[in-house]
Amino acid sequence: MSSRLRPRLLVGIFGAGAAAAYLFLPDKTRHAPTVDDASLSPSHFTRATLTSSEQSGPNTKLLVLTVPEFSKSKHASKLGPIWSVYIKDDDIQVERPYTPLEGIDEDGRMRFWIKKYPKGEVGRWLHSKKIGDQVEFRGPLSTWAWKENEWDEIVMISGGTGITPFYQFLHSSFSKGNDSKTRFTLLHSSPTPSELPPPAILGPLREYATTHPEKFALHLFVDSRDGKQPAELPPLQVGRIQKSAIQRCLDPTPSPWWRSFFISTPSDVPRKTLFLVCGPEPMITAIAGPYGRNFSQGPVGGALAELGYTSSEVRKL
Repeated sequence: MSSRLRPRLLVGIFGAGAAAAYLFLPDKTRHAPTVDDASLSPSHFTRATLTSSEQSGPNTKLLVLTVPEFSKSKHASKLGPIWSVYIKDDDIQVERPYTPLEGIDEDGRMRFWIKKYPKGEVGRWLHSKKIGDQVEFRGPLSTWAWKENEWDEIVMISGGTGITPFYQFLHSSFSKGNDSKTRFTLLHSSPTPSELPPPAILGPLREYATTHPEKFALHLFVDSRDGKQPAELPPLQVGRIQKSAIQRCLDPTPSPWWRSFFISTPSDVPRKTLFLVCGPEPMITAIAGPYGRNFSQGPVGGALAELGYTSSEVRKL
């Protein structure tokens, strides 16, 4: 493989591993108490009120939870670029992690994009909640620690609601301006156009990709164009995210053959590139191979293995 197609790579894969980590938490954390004030902590549950519920597609909703009397200044140091909270289904005492799209604002509001799965207890429970109902959550819990300008390029690959941590990360980065030297690329896949993220998510991403193409690129994929079409259909690529799409992201604008005769370029110097992948387990398997036992790393497989990457260059979290 050429050095251009083989950058220095670190890969973090989020999704099923984060949820599985719950199974190994100590009992005192899994049975955390509920407090009556608005302080946030992974070790206790805080009450929030459902203040908005909006259908956003087949089996998905945009939900807003509001923490009354919340003070963001008290928690600023705890809120990294990608963090989540555990929301508890009070009926059966089960909790699952969810990522607030824009974090939490000064008024204590957190917005989530949540899908209702047939066997997803907490997701189905949240979809049944009415405006004014109370919901208990605990957190924040850090998903990934971001250090400014640590990587030349960050390529994010998501499927379904796996886009939520990346949206949170990009929203946080874009809101600080575009002084970062890191270039961002997001490849997102949904089964059909009607299952793409709603305009509340895709709108800001498409706008930033248009106004700052040197900083951010957005590529949308669908398995097929079947089903109901959104009113404003963004540019789509039909087919799943495969190694050819990853290759194009690593080298989107190859130099002409004659350039090296006239201009000295550092093309042989590997770029420091980070891949972040979040989505359904079959997608993770296709891109980087299946998890090992108890969600250990396991061997590298899928598209990254076909591109020549090894276990020292691939991590599944």
